[in-house]
Amino acid sequence: MKKKNHKWFGNVVLTKDLVLLLLIGGLYSLSLALSNTFVNVFLWKQTGEFFQLGLYNLMIVVIQPLTFILSGRIAKKVDRIIVLRIGVVFLSIYYISVLWSGENAANILLLLGALLGIGYGFYWLAYNVLTFEITEPENRDFFNGFLGILNSIGGMVGPILAGFIISHFEAFTGYSIIFTISLLLFAAASILSFFMKRRPASGNYFFIRILKERKKDGNWKNITNANLVQGLREGIFAFVINVYVYISTGSEMALGTFAFINSLVAFITYYLASRFIKKQHRKRAILFGGLLLFATVFLIIFHVSYPLFLIYSATIAFAYPIILVPFISTSYDVIGQGWRAADMRIEYVVVRELYLNAGRAISIIVFLVAITLFPVKTVMPYLLTILGSGYLLIYVFVRNINVKGVQS
Repeated sequence: MKKKNHKWFGNVVLTKDLVLLLLIGGLYSLSLALSNTFVNVFLWKQTGEFFQLGLYNLMIVVIQPLTFILSGRIAKKVDRIIVLRIGVVFLSIYYISVLWSGENAANILLLLGALLGIGYGFYWLAYNVLTFEITEPENRDFFNGFLGILNSIGGMVGPILAGFIISHFEAFTGYSIIFTISLLLFAAASILSFFMKRRPASGNYFFIRILKERKKDGNWKNITNANLVQGLREGIFAFVINVYVYISTGSEMALGTFAFINSLVAFITYYLASRFIKKQHRKRAILFGGLLLFATVFLIIFHVSYPLFLIYSATIAFAYPIILVPFISTSYDVIGQGWRAADMRIEYVVVRELYLNAGRAISIIVFLVAITLFPVKTVMPYLLTILGSGYLLIYVFVRNINVKGVQS
């Protein structure tokens, strides 16, 4: 018999809040897929300088973990839905600011980076906690799988659509259109949140205690260290590659195709990785994926061409899931066996995010110092090679983790 106020999808119980959370996540993913691929190109066309882009991205990764710390405290004192709305509001303000500044956006780079970092921090803290609270063991796999499908569809549709729109309008008109669409999608996500059940919070905030737990729990120390080196690659690769693709082609449509191929291959590989990488093979998968991801750097450091970038896009899309699926699972296993894991889940998420963004910040700072001292064309291959090894270094720490029921 069907439960009251529940919908059924096969044998999976779909509550109203679960469906709304999926819709909010889908709108968020589509909004970012539409605009994030092109934001750095938009700013590049105004500044023509990697240094300015580096400052913008550094502001994001510095503000985001600080916001995570603050939002974690708020999430333990007030409604989680309110925290989610605060994130959506700041993301909306970010797009309003981009639209308002238009061709002068480069003049407020640090403000834009701060707004985006705050939006990310509030949104993801709340979304992660709500996912844990709203889903149950019986429907959690369905939720994560369906959300992954929505993310992949957004990742395929968004960049192609945005590239088409930008390419068919003069000057910055196309950018204004996609930023407006992103703003409307965030507005829709905010409206949906008002239909979700209120979730009051209580309890003390033990952020410092979980930070110090690294000294007592070797597994937790290794996971946070692994997140730090993960961030080393993500720091500069998050913006340098997209700009390089645009420089080599001069076409936003080409960049959209690059992102489409990446999402398409990742969609397939995530499905295969989730199905076939068993617990006992996690560490080997992380090593293999790390080696493959590091090898892709050598596709683009010697000779820059669009065909090579497309091969690079497909290869990293194949490698990332092979690493991330077992790595994320191992991370949650470690947290699940940590000190007072059920009560401290917010604090564990905050500390992990702190180390991930610390790695990103280190990466961007090294990048900024290097391009200040040396010509960009000279130093970039070295930066991509050294910092591109970050995911390979994940294995160095994960191999020492011992979680019950998980072997190499």
